[in-house]
Amino acid sequence: MNAIEIKNLNKSYQNGLKALENINLSVKKGEIFALLGPNGAGKSTLINIICGITKKSSGQIRVFGRDNEADYKKTRSMIGLVPQEIATDSFERVINTLRFSRGLFNKPSSDRYLDSVLNSLELSHKKSNQIRTLSGGMKRRVMIAKALSHEPNILFLDEPTAGVDVALRKTLWSYLNNLKKQGVTIFLTTHYIEEAENIADRIGVINNGKIIIIEYKKKLLKKFGEKKLIFTINRKNKSINTINSIIKKYELKQKGNKITFNYTQNSKKDPASDLLSELNKRSIRFQDLEIKKNNLEEIFINLVQK
Repeated sequence: MNAIEIKNLNKSYQNGLKALENINLSVKKGEIFALLGPNGAGKSTLINIICGITKKSSGQIRVFGRDNEADYKKTRSMIGLVPQEIATDSFERVINTLRFSRGLFNKPSSDRYLDSVLNSLELSHKKSNQIRTLSGGMKRRVMIAKALSHEPNILFLDEPTAGVDVALRKTLWSYLNNLKKQGVTIFLTTHYIEEAENIADRIGVINNGKIIIIEYKKKLLKKFGEKKLIFTINRKNKSINTINSIIKKYELKQKGNKITFNYTQNSKKDPASDLLSELNKRSIRFQDLEIKKNNLEEIFINLVQK
């Protein structure tokens, strides 16, 4: 059974704006799923609809097999949500806001569990502090602790590391991976492509309310990760005509002595190996060889701009 199953989901507003259009998406139990997209793409709207905060126009959403509207109370109890905005009583103490949040879901009191969450998020030394005294990064951690206070099966994180420093971001990544090992399903949206590249199992890209692609991270990088083979031709090469014929055959780009071969390795055969074999066969020497490949950020930009 999937943790989340979405079929033909649509969201339109009275002014005619289509925030989401025919969304079909499943998230597997125990995976980290990252949804990428520019501002206004529909990421937060999708999360809010799944969590029951915003009403859909049409479609079906199931959380562990239960309809999120017909069985709202049960599905909501399985969900922990960390919204973009930090929303909590700033004069409340950290431990008290976690106790209150846990109580809202009729969970028995357990300071032992809450202390373990605070410890994992490196907040134990701040548990008695008022939230208003904390830094922005610590407040963000409190929001994550609050979302986990009732031991949810699914954790939604809407831009979880926005405004936090690099060190804290990596701490959170490590914590999310630990949650995954415990069987918690994680659904996150992020503007930090590095975040998705580091921790996500699968990645979805959304733009203008439509899902462009959903794919395993490794497959996505292999499928769209264009590579560049850059080699510097040895000045002692005598046959200019031979070099020019190879440039034409492989559609290479030349700038001075540097020649670039752009290719995508989406099959078992490596195009770069063919080129290097031909250069060797024709005794064309090169002084330097460099291989570059697209990262997830470049793939994302290319997909959104299509």
